[in-house]
Amino acid sequence: MTQKSDPKHAEKIIVHVDPELEDLIPDFLGNRHKDIETLQEALAKGDYETIQKLGHTMKGIGGGYGFDSITDIGAALENVAKDKNNEEIRKLVGELLHYLERAGVVFE
Repeated sequence: MTQKSDPKHAEKIIVHVDPELEDLIPDFLGNRHKDIETLQEALAKGDYETIQKLGHTMKGIGGGYGFDSITDIGAALENVAKDKNNEEIRKLVGELLHYLERAGVVFE
């Protein structure tokens, strides 16, 4: 069974981030929103190489900023792009968007 939820009413995800990264986090998160647009455009064009590269990048940088879920989603995107699995790519892009909408950052 699939449940639909309103992200505005979904439970927040608290991400604990090193205070030394505080100045970098707004750009980091902004870039992930840009990644969503790029992923959607690449999917529409059947550009799986771009999807694979972006997934690889997210896999590499997410955890370094404290966003382990971005690492996990990136790794999954990288893998499903190799298989050209449009349905899974759409699902993962949706998961990334939902995650970003719910993420709240605590610097400690």
